Amino acid sequence: MAKLLKWFAVFFITITLGLAISGYFLYNKLAADLPDVKTLHNVQYQTPLSVYSADNLLIAQFGEKKRAPVNIEEVPPQLINAFIAAEDDSFYQHPGVDFKGLLRAGLHLALTGKKKQGGSTITMQVTRNFLLSSEKTYTRKLKEIMLALKIEREYPKNKILELYLNQIFMGHRAYGVAAAAQVYYGKSLSELNLAEYAMIAGLPKAPSTYNPITNEARAIERRNYVLHRMLELNHISQQEYEDASGQPSTAKLQTVSPEISALYFAEMVRQKIFELYGEQAYTSGFKVYTTINGTLQSTANQALNNTLHAYDQRHGYRHLRTRTSNFNEASAPAHAPRLLPVGELPVIGDTLPATVLRVKDNIATAALQDRSVIEIPSENIKWTGNSIANLLKTGDIIRVRQLQNNTWTLTQVPEVEGAFVSLNPANGAILALTGGFDFYRNKYNRATQSKRQPGSGFKPIIYTTALEQGYTAASLINDAPIVIDIPGQENEWRPENYNKKFYGPTSIRAAITHSRNIISIRLLQEMGVEKAVATALRFGFTEEQIPKTLSLALGSGYASPLQMARVYATFANGGFLITPYFIERIESNEGEIIYQAKPKTPCPSCDSSEELKRNYAPRIITPQICFLMNSLLRDVVQHGTATDAKVLGRQDLAGKTGTTNEQRDAWFNGYTQSNVATAWVGFDDFSPLGNRETGGVAALPMWIEFMQTALKDTPDTPLEAPEGIVKAFINPETGLLTEAANKDGIWEYFQADRVPTSFTSGDSTTDSSQSTEQPAEDLF
Repeated sequence: MAKLLKWFAVFFITITLGLAISGYFLYNKLAADLPDVKTLHNVQYQTPLSVYSADNLLIAQFGEKKRAPVNIEEVPPQLINAFIAAEDDSFYQHPGVDFKGLLRAGLHLALTGKKKQGGSTITMQVTRNFLLSSEKTYTRKLKEIMLALKIEREYPKNKILELYLNQIFMGHRAYGVAAAAQVYYGKSLSELNLAEYAMIAGLPKAPSTYNPITNEARAIERRNYVLHRMLELNHISQQEYEDASGQPSTAKLQTVSPEISALYFAEMVRQKIFELYGEQAYTSGFKVYTTINGTLQSTANQALNNTLHAYDQRHGYRHLRTRTSNFNEASAPAHAPRLLPVGELPVIGDTLPATVLRVKDNIATAALQDRSVIEIPSENIKWTGNSIANLLKTGDIIRVRQLQNNTWTLTQVPEVEGAFVSLNPANGAILALTGGFDFYRNKYNRATQSKRQPGSGFKPIIYTTALEQGYTAASLINDAPIVIDIPGQENEWRPENYNKKFYGPTSIRAAITHSRNIISIRLLQEMGVEKAVATALRFGFTEEQIPKTLSLALGSGYASPLQMARVYATFANGGFLITPYFIERIESNEGEIIYQAKPKTPCPSCDSSEELKRNYAPRIITPQICFLMNSLLRDVVQHGTATDAKVLGRQDLAGKTGTTNEQRDAWFNGYTQSNVATAWVGFDDFSPLGNRETGGVAALPMWIEFMQTALKDTPDTPLEAPEGIVKAFINPETGLLTEAANKDGIWEYFQADRVPTSFTSGDSTTDSSQSTEQPAEDLF
C-alpha cells in the first residue's frame, strides 16, 4: 500500500510538473504572439465621413458604421449601471477576468459537452473587439484571458469601460452607445430615460435577437431583465423598476437626415475625399467643411425645380395617369384611406405620388403615401388646360407638389433637365450647386460633367478679343447677310440673327446688348479665329473645347455650367482667372485640421508678375478691358435680352443670355461683384427645347429667383472706371464725336488711346482739332 501511495505521489508530481512546464512554454509561446495592449492608448474608432456646409449644416455622411465616440464623463451614470448589470456586475472588483464565471463555464462544458456563455467580462470583450479576431478557439480564449489581465494593469477601469461603450456593436450598423441612442431614439445620451438605458444595455448580448426594431417582444423581455438586475444591484428603486418595465418600447429606426439637400455636391466631395485618402475616408471620422452656403443651396434647389416645372407646364400636361382597380370613395374615406396604391412609387425631386380620393366643388382631394390628405384647388390645375372634373377621377394615381404659398398643385416629373452653380468671384468658392432635378433618378452632374454648347454666352470672349485688338464699344459692324463657304461641304453657311432680321451698321454695344449673331461672326472674321482662340485659352478653355472655325462666334464649342461661371467670374472680380473649389478644410476625428484651402485670389495692387504667379490668381485682362466689358454686360440686363432681371431693382447686374442652334441649350450667365451664377436648361438627349425657348425665357428665371435671395441686403455696387478710361459724347449712328447739343448723342466709354478724333455734325464730318467743343471727359 505504501509503495502504491509512493508511486501515485511520484506520478502526480510528474504530471503536475509536466503540466507546469507545458503551461510555461505555452504561456511564453502565446505571450510572444500577443498584440501590444498599449496600442489602446491611441484607438482610432471607425467613424463615418461627415460633410458640412460653410454654415455648419450637415450635407451627408458616408460610411458603413454609425458611430459617435464619447468620453466616459459624457455617459449618464445610470446607463453605465445598466451595462454593468447586464454584462459584468463584478466589473469594478475583478482583475479583468471573472475566474468564478470561467470555472462555472468550464464545469458546464465538462459535464454537458456544450459551451456556456457568461464567462466573458467587459475587459475580455474589449480585448476581443480591439486586439483579437472573432474566431472561437481555446487558443484565442487563452490569449483573451492573458490580454485582459494585461489591460487591467495598464488602464484604469473607466478607460476600459469607455473603450467598450464606444466599440460594442448595437445592431442596425450602430457601434457604441451614442450611435445606438441616435439610431433607435434619435436622441443624445443625456435625453434617454431609464427604460431606454436598459433597452440599449440589453443589445450587446445578441443585437439581432434583442433588437427593438426587428423583434420588439424579445427586446422588451431583455430590457426588463436588465432592469431587474439593476434592481437586484440596488441601482434603481422598486418604483423605478415598475415604472420603467411597464413602459412600451419607444424605439423607432432613425436615419441621419441631412440639414440641406445637396446630393450632387455631396457626391463631388465624396469622390474628392476618396481620391485623397482611399477607403480610410469612410472610417476615419473626417469632417469636411465645404464652401456651400446652406441658404443659397436651398434657394438654388428651389429655383431649379420651379424653372423646370415652369418649362414643363408651358409644354402641356402629358396625362400620365394610372387608375387603380377596386378603389372607390367608400373604401377610402378622406379621413383614413385604407387603400393607397402609391406606396411603392418613388418621390422624384419635389413631386410626390398621390391617390385621388374624390373630386367635388372644384377641389380634388388626394392622399399621399403617408396617408395625409391634401386638397388641390382648381386654380392649381388651370395650367393643364382642363377642369378638375374633366381631368381627374377617383382612384387616379397622380403626382403633386407643394407650392411656396403652401397650396398643392397637380404636377408631373419634368422631362427637361437643368443645372445651376454659384461662385464667389473673389476666390472661386462654390456657394451653391445642383446638377439636375433628382439625384436618385440620374446621378449625372450636369453642373460639372456636361459638355454643352455655350451659345451666345461665349460672345463676351469674342468682344473681349475685339476690344483688345483696338475696337471700341462704339465701333460699327455691318449687320447684313453673310455667306461663308465651308471647305468640304456642298452648301454654304448662311448664319442669321435669332429673329432672322438684319439691322445694318451696328455698334458693338448694341450688338452684345441684343445678341446679334452676324456682328460677332463678322468681328471674328475680321480679327482672325486664332486671336479669339488665344483669348478663350486665357479664360480657362482647352484646345479641344474650341472649334477653329467662324462658328466659334456663336459658341459652338462646349463647356459645363461650372466652367461658364468661372469665365464670368473674371468680369466680376476685375479681370482675374480664379479656380473654383469646394472644400474649405478637413478635420480629423480629433478636430485637428489636416487640410486647409488656400485659393489664389485677385490682387489688383500687386505689381510683380512673379508674386502674382506664386500667390495670386493670374490677371488675364486689363482693368480697362474688364471695365468696358462690365459696362457692355450691364446693358444686356438694362436694355437687352435679359431685361426680365430688372425685376430685382438693381443697377449692378450684368450677364449674357445664351441660346444654341435649334434651342438645344438655354443659358444665363450673370453676376454682380459679390456673386456669379450660371443657369442652364436642356434635354440630356439634346432634343430642341422648342420655339421661343431662349436663354432669357427658359434659364433666366432660375437665375432671378436665386439672386433674389443671394443679393438680399447686399448694396448696389456702382461701376467705377479705372485710370485710362474716359468717356466721350458720340453719335451712336457713326461712332464719332458729336456736339453736346445733339439730342441723339450718347456718352460712351473708351480707352484713353481709342477715343474718336472726328466729329459728326449732321451730314458733315470734321476733325476734332478744329472744334471748340470738349469731346472727351477724363473720369479722373
